[in-house]
Amino acid sequence: MSRRLNYRLLITAILIVSSATVEIAREHRPSFLRPGLRLYAFVGNAGDGTVSVVDLIRVSKIATIAVGPSPSGLRAHPKFNQIWGVSTDGGYAFVIDSASGQILARIPVGASPFALDFSPNGNRAYVAASGSATLVAIDCRTGQIVRRAHTGRHPWLARVTPDGKQVIVPNREDSTVEIFDAETLALLATIAVGSHPEQVVILPDNSMAFVSATSSNEVSAVDLKRHTLVANLQLTGAPGAMLLKPDGGELYVNVPSSHGLEIIDTWRTEISESMILGSAPTDGTMTADASLVFVSDAATNGVTPIAMATRHLLPQIPTGSHPGPCALDPSGDLLLVANEDSADLAVIRVRTQSLITMIPVGAGPRSLAIKLF
Repeated sequence: MSRRLNYRLLITAILIVSSATVEIAREHRPSFLRPGLRLYAFVGNAGDGTVSVVDLIRVSKIATIAVGPSPSGLRAHPKFNQIWGVSTDGGYAFVIDSASGQILARIPVGASPFALDFSPNGNRAYVAASGSATLVAIDCRTGQIVRRAHTGRHPWLARVTPDGKQVIVPNREDSTVEIFDAETLALLATIAVGSHPEQVVILPDNSMAFVSATSSNEVSAVDLKRHTLVANLQLTGAPGAMLLKPDGGELYVNVPSSHGLEIIDTWRTEISESMILGSAPTDGTMTADASLVFVSDAATNGVTPIAMATRHLLPQIPTGSHPGPCALDPSGDLLLVANEDSADLAVIRVRTQSLITMIPVGAGPRSLAIKLF
């Protein structure tokens, strides 16, 4: 009788453990995934010249790819199963096959590139090389440079308008923005903006670009139809990361020195609100419906969710040390945060706003891309 009871208890325990394992797997697995699909995060590690590949279904690192010195600007290609990035110290763009992790190409673009952008159809990639004052257009199918143009001093990056017709380049040392024809790279206009421009966001209707000016503590609004400066909007400190609502109506600007977030009404071209967030708001991302904005804080080692409808700060979610780049998976189920000093990736469940796990990556992670394929 005792043996039969022990046998029943053992079977019951096995069933409980099995059910719990299934539930945990379901909890970690994004709800939209079908069998056979893969969901990977690619983390660029500036400290050791590698890209770490993290399987977001298994929630574990599965590969380390040596790409070259100071990788940055990782982007998932919109059409091919590829991850693109640049080697700032190597002076080239690199292309990774998402499935195999193999390096498909290293494309020399000039000294000190920091980022890249794709045309809306994915046929071209555009890279500004800060150290050689050049802008290049790359055929994404062949990996060949098809156009090259001279820019002003220290172009920070290149951003393509949503209609794919223009490329916007901020020149940091000249304090100008240049507008190029996306097809020919012919220079269309040069516009003076705030001092030391760096980041650029463009409205969905292609009408306006907003450019962060770090030395003058401004965001410059540029009319892309008339090719004129509309306004320099004064902030409370140097602008950091900028997040644009999908409808283009509001622009959220991190200001680390004043511990806050400035909200710009893009239709009125004015600062509408300011919020105090924490010690050093660094980077961020938002849900597809813009109901939640997540801002990483490098000083407090956490990410702060903001309910934007009410401008209400939700409890901070702990991450690793010195969190920076953030990204949401395609379903919006998982929030990823790269932690530069602790060299790991925080995986956060958005629904419960809780930390699932921390995954070790390479040294000094500073860029992040997600690919579903």
